[in-house]
Amino acid sequence: MSTEPTVTEADLQAYADGRLGVERRAEVESWLAARPEDAERVAAYRRLGDALRAAYDPVLAEPVPQYLESTAARRPRARRIAAVAGWITLGALLGALAGWEARDWRRPAGQPLAEGAVMARRAAIAHATYSPEVRHPVEVGADQEEHLVAWLSKRVGARVRAPKLDEVGMALVGGRLLPGESGPVALFMYQTAAGRRLTLYIRAEAKGNRETAFRYARENNVSVFYWIERDCGYAISSADLSKEELLHIATLVYRQLEP
Repeated sequence: MSTEPTVTEADLQAYADGRLGVERRAEVESWLAARPEDAERVAAYRRLGDALRAAYDPVLAEPVPQYLESTAARRPRARRIAAVAGWITLGALLGALAGWEARDWRRPAGQPLAEGAVMARRAAIAHATYSPEVRHPVEVGADQEEHLVAWLSKRVGARVRAPKLDEVGMALVGGRLLPGESGPVALFMYQTAAGRRLTLYIRAEAKGNRETAFRYARENNVSVFYWIERDCGYAISSADLSKEELLHIATLVYRQLEP
C-alpha cells in the first residue's frame, strides 16, 4: 500500500509562500522532487511573489501622510474597513498573478483545452519562468550551439534547429531542456542588444504528419504564436514584443524550419 502524501494546490501555494510547518514542508518537497513540472510551477509562484514584494514593500514602509492620519484617527471604523479592503485588494492581485499558471488544474471537467492551446500555455509559462533570469537563463549557452542542438534533438526525439534571427536584431542566448506533457521539450532563448527576449518552444508530435496554421494566444502579459508542422509543434513567446513583431518573427522562423 502506498504511503505517498496527498498534496493539494492549497499545499503548493502555502509552500511557495513559506507558510508550511517543517514536517509538511518536507513532505511537499519530497512530492515535488518526483514531479519536475509541478516544481517548475511552484518556482514560478515564488518569482511572482518576490516581484510583488519588491514592488510594494517600499510602499508599505512609507509614512502615512498627516492629513490621512488625522482623518483616520477621527474615524477608527473607517480605518478598519480601509485596512480590510486593502488586504482584499492585495489578495486579489496575488491571486490574479498566480492564478493564470494554475488554471489548467482548476478547469472544470468536460472543458479540456485544445492540444495546441495546451502547448501555447506551457510555452508561455516557460517564457515567464526563464526570461527574467539574468545569471542562469539557459542551461547551455550560444557559444556551444552545435552541442546544444545535437543534445536537444536527441532528448526531444526529433531534429530541432536554432533559427537565425539576426535580421530582426535577435541573437541566440542558448537553450535548455524542459519537461512536457508527453515528453521532453526544447526551449531556445533569443534577445536583442537592449535585452528584449523571446523563446522558441519545440516539442515532438506523437501523432506526426499534421499541420496547423498560425494561431495566437495570450497568457497574462505573454504573447504566443504557435503551430504544428509535421513532426514538431512550435510556439514563440515574448512579453517584450508586440503582436505584430512576434508574428513577423514567427513567419521568419517558420520559413527557416519548414522542410
